[in-house]
Amino acid sequence: MIDINLIRENPGLVKENIKKKFQDKKLPLVDEITELDKKKRALQLEGDNLRAQRNVLAKSIGALMKEGKKEEAEQAKATSKANNERIAVIEKECAEIEGELKKDMMLIPNIIADDVPIGKDDSQNVEGKVFLNHCEKSFDVPYHLDILESLNGIDLDSARRTSGNGFYYLTGDIARLHSAVLSYARDFMIDKGFTYCIPPYMIRSDVVSGVMSFEEMEGMMYKIEGEDLYLIGTSEHSMIGRFMGTVLPENSLPQTLTSYSPCFRKEKGAHGIEERGIYRIHQFEKQEMIVLCKPEESDLWYERLWNYTVELFVSMEIPVRQLICCSGDLADLKYKSCDIEAWSPRQKKYFEVGSCSNLTDAQARRLGIRYKAENGRNEFVHTLNNTVVAPPRMLIAFLENHLQADGSVYIPPVLRPYMGGKEKLVPGK
Repeated sequence: MIDINLIRENPGLVKENIKKKFQDKKLPLVDEITELDKKKRALQLEGDNLRAQRNVLAKSIGALMKEGKKEEAEQAKATSKANNERIAVIEKECAEIEGELKKDMMLIPNIIADDVPIGKDDSQNVEGKVFLNHCEKSFDVPYHLDILESLNGIDLDSARRTSGNGFYYLTGDIARLHSAVLSYARDFMIDKGFTYCIPPYMIRSDVVSGVMSFEEMEGMMYKIEGEDLYLIGTSEHSMIGRFMGTVLPENSLPQTLTSYSPCFRKEKGAHGIEERGIYRIHQFEKQEMIVLCKPEESDLWYERLWNYTVELFVSMEIPVRQLICCSGDLADLKYKSCDIEAWSPRQKKYFEVGSCSNLTDAQARRLGIRYKAENGRNEFVHTLNNTVVAPPRMLIAFLENHLQADGSVYIPPVLRPYMGGKEKLVPGK
């Protein structure tokens, strides 16, 4: 949610930003907000004047009674009563307008960064840097499910019976590899100075509406029937919600946190043949980075965060690239964002394995997260989040890039301590 002062002072900039995001249907909201805001402020001014007049009248009534001016005192009482009735009406109207304003303001997208490429959808995202150039395999790389099955590492049929499509059992060395990568990612971020956290896996609706747009919420979140609770789609949700309604000491910033959690997502819609298997699923685990910082530091932290993910994947000898998200591919709360994509030797292209976002103060405004600045004022923090690693997409990249001609899978040195010293995974008979 943006600062309403921006709409008051520069509605043209807000409209231009909406156009850059190809959301022209939201343009009328700017004028609607402007009119509602004017009406609310006029009512508030009227209410303030009436309260001031009421205070004057309250003092005068006693004086008039002492002076024996009963008729004038009664007239002052009647005026005061009428003022009170009008104040009650004003307060009710202001509350209604405030509700409409909040609803409209929640739909206005965050102002995007100047260097965000303009494009309508993800087909117009822009390649950034490439890290660890990929090598061509001398053999055909099988589909990831075939690799997993050759290693006796997955059971989809049983998961369909117990839970339906979009779920799986990981078994044996693959389950161990999955946990090994998460443990390595945890320690990697702790070594970067981040504090490790395990958050609640369910959050209330006021947190959900604070951390994401309504469209995202509808497409992602599972609601617990009969309760005001939602399963988290990423630990960022509950990690940012942890600071809801707080004023942080300036010397406590930046807050640099890394969190583990399972994640639950609806993943609505058809996704195509390459997203069968374990690419898009309803439940997975993830290691996340979250930063709360002062506004002037958020651009620097954004660069650091996505580079940490690159460093992690390169240490596991997996080629990756940065893909810069264009304006039309940014969720409404995002100021800028990029994906980290891993190379697929089978598909001969990159695919997403993580995402980094700077949301400036959009989440902080919705959730009321501030810090006490040097000038004594309470200012909104900036929030950022980034995927450290998210199995099982990482498993796809790992298996394809480290598959050997004999069907075995190479284990890079950084993971061997988490795999009991194993240097490779060998297919079963």
